[in-house]
Amino acid sequence: MFTVFGATGHTGAVVADRLLAAGKPVRIVVRDAGKAGALAARGAEVVTGDLTDRAVIARALRGAEGAYLLAPPDLQATDLIGRNRAIAEHYAAGLAAARVPHAVFLSSVGAQHATGIGPAVTNHHGEVALRAVPGTVLTFVRAPGFMENLLGSAQAMKSDGILPVFGGGETHRFPMIATRDIGETAAAALLGPRPSATRWIELRGPRDYSYADAAAIASRVLGRTVTATPLPLDAAVPALTAAGFSPHVAGLFREMIEGAQRGLFSYEHPESIVTGRVELAEVLEQLVRYTETR
Repeated sequence: MFTVFGATGHTGAVVADRLLAAGKPVRIVVRDAGKAGALAARGAEVVTGDLTDRAVIARALRGAEGAYLLAPPDLQATDLIGRNRAIAEHYAAGLAAARVPHAVFLSSVGAQHATGIGPAVTNHHGEVALRAVPGTVLTFVRAPGFMENLLGSAQAMKSDGILPVFGGGETHRFPMIATRDIGETAAAALLGPRPSATRWIELRGPRDYSYADAAAIASRVLGRTVTATPLPLDAAVPALTAAGFSPHVAGLFREMIEGAQRGLFSYEHPESIVTGRVELAEVLEQLVRYTETR
């Protein structure tokens, strides 16, 4: 049995799909059972509950030979760091109690740093907590920024022709990865030979992109000019709170931007880098549909 947390999310859905396609018994953990119908119809066992509930995690991991773990985002959280630290501790306790041999944890590039990386610090905390679990070998999949995050600016691109870049640096190219590639990598890690020791897999997309590159692709997709527009860093928190982020989470994202400018989101294990296949153009093809349905 393989347990997949966040199985209706972008990465967890891919992991669950690949495990089921390989003929493996799968248990999925979701907050809303109504969203799990397709996976349940394919034979997945469904556990419903919140990851802040230690008992839910313990029940979901019981009898598992492998697990996919992640700390789901909560953009309205008033204490995201405390929430995700608690989830990581629940995972650690559940893995130890169930004696799960192997778990894959979705982390982030830069998670080697304990400060200065905004919301990604919760992945640092997760790695620390999980590495201490006796008897479980961990695979930490460290992802750079998600290509899909650019879709959060879909309305600004469609309506105003602007891709906002807080703090500038719109022509600087940096690694991005599609969530499908993350899920594929995590599933392959679970389906492959069990590692003998804890390991890190660091991801990057097939090429690095700048915000200016993304704006050029968006221009082709939308049939209108989109410009990567630098905005003051001080504008980040007001813009994010206006978009529905809590002030706490918006502040963490500002810290993340500053951390990126300082070079904190660097690869710690370059020998373990895996390159994804999905190009940014494929992700940004969703722009038209995305803006029409939101």
